[in-house]
Amino acid sequence: MEQCNIKTKVVGVDISNELTTYAIVDVRGNILAEDSFPTQDYPDVNNFVTSLSEKIVMLVEANGGYETIRSIGVSSPSASSVSGCIENAANLPWKGVVPLSAMLRDRIGLAVGLSNDAHVSALGEYTFGSAHGMRNFIIVSLGVGIGSCFFAEGDEHQGHSGYAGEFGHTCVAPDSGRLCGCGHRGCLEAYVGAKGIVLTAQEVMQESDKTTLMRELEKLSPRTIAECCDKGDELAIEVYRRTGHVLGLGLANYASIVDPEAIILTGGISHAGKWIVAPAYESFEDHVFGNLRGKVKILTSQLNDRERDVLGASALAWSVPEYSLFK
Repeated sequence: MEQCNIKTKVVGVDISNELTTYAIVDVRGNILAEDSFPTQDYPDVNNFVTSLSEKIVMLVEANGGYETIRSIGVSSPSASSVSGCIENAANLPWKGVVPLSAMLRDRIGLAVGLSNDAHVSALGEYTFGSAHGMRNFIIVSLGVGIGSCFFAEGDEHQGHSGYAGEFGHTCVAPDSGRLCGCGHRGCLEAYVGAKGIVLTAQEVMQESDKTTLMRELEKLSPRTIAECCDKGDELAIEVYRRTGHVLGLGLANYASIVDPEAIILTGGISHAGKWIVAPAYESFEDHVFGNLRGKVKILTSQLNDRERDVLGASALAWSVPEYSLFK
């Protein structure tokens, strides 16, 4: 009888707009080895995939070899688990349709699962984080882009083409709204994403001659604006009040449709904490369907963003059919 070689590790890859992180993760969810590199260093996607493949191979060979690796899971903005492609990413350096899953599989020789970053974040929270034990919940990722995923009765909703949950591209200000990176006007991302928050800060400063620490900042960013809030800066607090109001309105529409137990906020902008959560919750309660008022929790993730997304990608890797050129 032929002996079956049980694979005990997978590779999780998280591609963000700034950084690509890759790690070897065991069956218990322990990160055994990890490394990263700047995504923006590779404006040509072929060079990116070649470099990522080489880096994964080096990490695998230094930590037990190919025979221990079952598969690879990849998280990326604008990715579809149905097509295995990154399609028309608004914030990544590569445009058009990128068949990333097939490209990595061809170069590395292992099964590759690819999914939208918000969906992978939700999988990480469901398996390891704040959503553990919940069956109906929404994950919203707040960063350069705004993504989401919802679980219904314990199952992730992907949609027909794998793009369910594009929360950032729902409209909150039609006609004269801000231009979004997707080409439409009035998208929630144009107000709640990183660039949108900076634009709101600039508008708030133009409207007022009050003293503000924001005028002294070398670089305006969601993080530095939140730091000004921590120091009691009135105009910085107003920036997040306006941002939270729009976010809460969008969340109320979302919750009124799917009736979640909780909404969990993840990503760098969620680190603003009470400055964005409090006005978002107030706006949410003002706009949500009346029968849900007071019944939906709005939480912030307790996991490190990078760790959660790598672990979510590893959970995705375990779910894809095993394949290897090296059997």
